[in-house]
Amino acid sequence: GEVGHHVMSCILRTRRTGAEPRGNSPDRPRLAPCASIMPVLDREPDRKLMRFSCSSVGQALPKLPVPALGDTLDLYLRTLRPLLTEEQYQETLKIVTTFGAPGGLGELLQRRLLERSENRANWVYDYWLNDMYLANRMALPINSSPVMVFPPQHFRAPIDSLRFAAHLISGMLEYKSLLDTRSLPLDYARGQLAGTPLCMEQYYRLFTSYRLPGPQRDTLVAQQSSVMPEPEHIIVACRNQFFVMDVVINFRRLNERDLLTQLDRISKMADSEEERLPPIGLLTSDGRTEWAESRRVLMKESTNRDALDMIERCLCLVCLDQSSGLDLTDTSRAKLMLHGGGGAKNGGNRWYDKPMQFVIGSDGCCGVVCEHSAFEGIVLVQCTEYLLKYMRGSPSKLVRAASVSELPAPRRLRWKCTPEIHKHLSSSEDKLNRQVRNLDMDVHKFHEYGKEFIKKQKMSPDAYIQVALQLAYYKCHGRLVSTYESASIRRFQEGRVENIRSATAEALGFVRAMADLKSKKMERLRAAINAQTKYTVLAITGKAIDNHLLGLREIAQDLKLEKPEIFKDTAFLISNQFILSTSQVPTTVDMFCCYGPVVPDGYGACYNPQSDHVLFCVSSFRDSPQTCSEEFVQILERGLLEMRDLCSLLPPFYNSSIMYILLSICL
Repeated sequence: GEVGHHVMSCILRTRRTGAEPRGNSPDRPRLAPCASIMPVLDREPDRKLMRFSCSSVGQALPKLPVPALGDTLDLYLRTLRPLLTEEQYQETLKIVTTFGAPGGLGELLQRRLLERSENRANWVYDYWLNDMYLANRMALPINSSPVMVFPPQHFRAPIDSLRFAAHLISGMLEYKSLLDTRSLPLDYARGQLAGTPLCMEQYYRLFTSYRLPGPQRDTLVAQQSSVMPEPEHIIVACRNQFFVMDVVINFRRLNERDLLTQLDRISKMADSEEERLPPIGLLTSDGRTEWAESRRVLMKESTNRDALDMIERCLCLVCLDQSSGLDLTDTSRAKLMLHGGGGAKNGGNRWYDKPMQFVIGSDGCCGVVCEHSAFEGIVLVQCTEYLLKYMRGSPSKLVRAASVSELPAPRRLRWKCTPEIHKHLSSSEDKLNRQVRNLDMDVHKFHEYGKEFIKKQKMSPDAYIQVALQLAYYKCHGRLVSTYESASIRRFQEGRVENIRSATAEALGFVRAMADLKSKKMERLRAAINAQTKYTVLAITGKAIDNHLLGLREIAQDLKLEKPEIFKDTAFLISNQFILSTSQVPTTVDMFCCYGPVVPDGYGACYNPQSDHVLFCVSSFRDSPQTCSEEFVQILERGLLEMRDLCSLLPPFYNSSIMYILLSICL
């Protein structure tokens, strides 16, 4: 997720302000609204791959700065203080001092990093992408891929869900036209340091990228536009089968009636028991190394190579899910969107390598599953908000009938499955089912107040909620832990994210004060919020520590040096075990984002602050004895109420409704 203090801005603006979108610059040719996307991939296992290059994009934006070495090391030590014992801290202090000494290893690595920054648009981008995503061997569902959960839909008949899907695809094609013509208005920062123009490159990866699994690391693959367009297509998944559906035929984009006709055909084709093939999509839910091996085996057959090629080149997936049979609460819909319910439900009706998977369940459970390596949460939110507003504001256009004979039938993708593939499928399904059972999710709407109350206290809502999360964890476990909050660095060329470290010394002072009747709690609260806000500004201006430390570590590896002691230190390992993984993902329409924890004993905490309430999506793993999502949410709610009482003019005791009644009786 992407966050800091950024409020999502509406994609369609009635007028533009400031600089023109970079798509209008002379070195960026304008594309036709339905320009074909041609693959960089050929059909061989050793296909040539192309990494994304943004060298000509965002040149009007400044480059990401390299912070001063001394500033980063000082800040690093400050972030460690609340997490370590005094003995651990003193040992780390010696290591950090040696690393940063004049003429030492730190200065050598800093010089090389500065040289790298001179020759690249963004010195950390490749390092960060590899470390955060491509080298990660964990399975994508739950562990990596965030989801957007749409409002529950009420489909009275099977055709209604197909109508919804056709309307959604129509909106997606409209949005893609904006991308193809480089017509998206330029984004500007909101919240802290508002008004700064932001890099737009991530938007252009929504429908043109693919995460290719590898045995040791994955590759983010790009696709190129072609002068001679071929029909564009999406992949429709239905009953674990995959179908190619062209959305441009004879240079004409299909209208909504055409799309519905094709979806109805696919639904009927998928019902055919005798033609049903194994649920190959389950393989993409496996660990990345295991999926890479399964894909290598699949590629031995030309039929499978053709099928993989069609999936890997498609614009997106549309997953027509069967009814889950569950009571569709916010929590159950979040779980279903994260994992599909496992092999027995819709877990195989996915292809997790594709960045955009639109899920339309016949029971009304709908949303988007996002492969996260290509773009951040703000891009996903902007796109999905556009789609929901399009569907709400543009009536479904199903009046003009199309002759079925005019449209070529959608094509079922075929697979040849050897006994080895069946073995991989069985293993993938077992692991996915274990993940399904292990996920502990609680989606909770905190009704007592929202961001308007917090703003009236002259406090940042995001900083306030981050301090509340620290209080909740402290109440649960009696300590603070390393916390990740993503902050956008799109102010810079090719900017992705930096980490806001919320477990500050000031936050520790506040959470301890809340248990001490004599402490000046309000002063401590304001100090904690101010510290959080200051760190946020450092992060969004490229002056925080995580990207810099990553760059120094990777430069040492590039130079084939032994790993520096600072990166082998226990404190560094503790610092990078993000037991609390958090994101603010506000929306302007009725939907919410969620994701899983990033460590076995951790929590994922995504929150959506609204005017009069805050929606929290808290996840953890059931097999961890240290965590319980429901308990964490309950304690978080109590802490938020205590913080409200603390902010009120009267002491907490006078804020209770009982006291007000007693006072009114006495008067």
